[in-house]
Amino acid sequence: MPRIGTWRRGCVLVGEDHGSPAAAVFDALGGEYEKAFAASPAHRASLDRLLGELAPGSRVLDVGSGTGRPTAAALAGAGHRVLGVDVSPVMVEIASRQVPEAEFRCADIRRTPLEDGSFDAVCVYFALLQMSRAEQSELVRRLARALRPGGPFALATVPLDVEGFDGVFMGQDVRVTSFPHEGVVALVRAAGLVVESQESVMFTPTHPDARPEPQLFLHCRREEA
Repeated sequence: MPRIGTWRRGCVLVGEDHGSPAAAVFDALGGEYEKAFAASPAHRASLDRLLGELAPGSRVLDVGSGTGRPTAAALAGAGHRVLGVDVSPVMVEIASRQVPEAEFRCADIRRTPLEDGSFDAVCVYFALLQMSRAEQSELVRRLARALRPGGPFALATVPLDVEGFDGVFMGQDVRVTSFPHEGVVALVRAAGLVVESQESVMFTPTHPDARPEPQLFLHCRREEA
């Protein structure tokens, strides 16, 4: 498989390790996930802030890119070079159709090679919740290293003190692990990221089986070399 820094516009690269519980959940949800979260003002505000921090034609890594909307679509629409990585083949197929000006890879980001300093920005919107705490910590460290010094890092998650919690999300069985608010902040700081803003909101997805959930949006920056 090519290294992540050598993608070509319009190509969809499919790995061999996408048979994970997360892939099964999001394969089943497909476009319903996009519809459920499309009305999130906090996500839109986070994207607007990120866009305002980017130089023209920036290289951006979108972790857990889903259907490509709103994140990859907003970034690519502003002229940035976007690579989305998602473990769900269904999500990657939808994203490649909806945002053809971006590039998408179906792969497990935990096992995807990342070159140090190869991206101008990294965003991770709700992509950590089905990883263990150790995996989340290691991944954020790796993503921080893949970011150029001084580059922006946007992260959103559900800040709950839960580990291996079995629940139901939009009708799908899920096992969720997260950190409380202060634990998320400590995680990104330990990765060498400076937290510049924090926003906590409650949001209810537009879905009959959805419930209100707390959400935390962080905007960070990699420390200068």
